Amino acid sequence: MHDEQLRQLVTGMPKAELHIHIEGSLEPELIFALAQRNSVTLPYDSVEALRAAYAFSDLQSFLDIYYAGASVLLAEQDFYDMTAAYLRRAEQDNVRHAEIFFDPQTHTARGVPIATVIDGIWRACQDSPVSTGLILCFLRHLSEEEAIATLEEALPHRARLLGVGLDSSEVGNPPEKFARVFERARQLDLRLVAHAGEEGPPAYIESALDVLQVERIDHGVRCLDDANLVARLVREQMALTVCPLSNIKLRVFGDMAGHNLLELLDARLVATVNSDDPAYFGGYINDNFIAAFEALPLTRAHARTLARNSFNASFVDDERKRVWLDEVDAFFAEAA
Repeated sequence: MHDEQLRQLVTGMPKAELHIHIEGSLEPELIFALAQRNSVTLPYDSVEALRAAYAFSDLQSFLDIYYAGASVLLAEQDFYDMTAAYLRRAEQDNVRHAEIFFDPQTHTARGVPIATVIDGIWRACQDSPVSTGLILCFLRHLSEEEAIATLEEALPHRARLLGVGLDSSEVGNPPEKFARVFERARQLDLRLVAHAGEEGPPAYIESALDVLQVERIDHGVRCLDDANLVARLVREQMALTVCPLSNIKLRVFGDMAGHNLLELLDARLVATVNSDDPAYFGGYINDNFIAAFEALPLTRAHARTLARNSFNASFVDDERKRVWLDEVDAFFAEAA
């Protein structure tokens, strides 16, 4: 298939996004607009200077600037504007459903009430044609006690939460550190996901499965280092929310040609493509598809598999999945 045809296929196909940190969708222009609105002084003189600072050597150097960017989020309208901007982009990229991560501790630590965070994000979700679910993430570099307190603080908003996740600095913060808070979330019938096997070893993926009992692995690209783990993930049809541009930006792989997305698919793993922190890592979901398909020998069949995987791995009911899967099949039939 001609490259341009494949590009139109991956950008036009219906898809779900299952790994998007809403704070990571804050574009420099919006950061500056919110800073002005809220009288927040930024350590950068211009949008260009801030964008130039988006050169990271590793996960921690990214997180440092990520938390600085989040400092402009103070009022409910700020969270609304940020979320609405992401959902407009998602709609343009033919995202039908997005399961959105948010980090309340990033904001409550600055004195922003958790209700302000959730209300703003939720309201934007209600105003978008894109189907959504909210996943509250715990910052793993903080203590489990703080995570438990955050979960309890969020309970008045339980009806607005789809699930919980685990993000931030992976190395040195294994999943088992959060065993009790995930057990509490499970008792509340929240869906469970966790970042594992990005910079951390395959053992982190195993403990996310065994100790936290997660239903989906965020990233998970290091699983190929352990053949037994790969066999287990295939057997259990455990989805991986892979973020190609993020992996390159954070030096998980040297370049896109060296990314293991094709190997994951060839191993029959349930891989999906997502944008992670699109404002910081060079693009939204379609940008990730384009970059991966340009650099790797991925085909039309892989595109269809990735689209179907994204809906199958989502936490919606079977009836809604079937509607979207039928749409994917119809799209590919028409594009034949």
